[in-house]
Amino acid sequence: MPEPARRRTFSWTSPADAWPADGTLSGLEVLRRAVNGSLPAPPMAELMGMSMVEVQEGRAVFALHPAEWMYNPSGSVHGGVAATLLDSCMGCAVHSTLAAGVGYTTTDLHVRYTRAMRTDTGRVLAEGTAVHVGRRMATAEGRLIVEASGELLAHASTGCIILG
Repeated sequence: MPEPARRRTFSWTSPADAWPADGTLSGLEVLRRAVNGSLPAPPMAELMGMSMVEVQEGRAVFALHPAEWMYNPSGSVHGGVAATLLDSCMGCAVHSTLAAGVGYTTTDLHVRYTRAMRTDTGRVLAEGTAVHVGRRMATAEGRLIVEASGELLAHASTGCIILG
């Protein structure tokens, strides 16, 4: 007899209501507030179960515990989870360098996968580092590792356009 279907629910706070939109805080100040919990996690982070655990100028680190609901048909975590983590940490690394009122968006993302991720992998960390931040364009690099062993799961690079 097949197992009953599993269910998953989540809730979130409207980013329009919770995140400062008045342009008075630098990217680093906004991200520091997210890390210390004075700003709620964005809806995407709530959905994925990921959290930003460190931020400093030009660097951001996210953490996630791989879960069964993230699996693809081959029995490992879908590559989109790794891509989301890497896009997030690299984008936030860029964001941490931006002045108040200046934003960004990803223009491209290149991910190389080196190992499969599963529930028994344990907590993973995605570290993003800004490589270049100019007036109109920024680039960053990211690495996704197993926290316990330091094994590399994936690495990536991105481009971001600077807005504002």
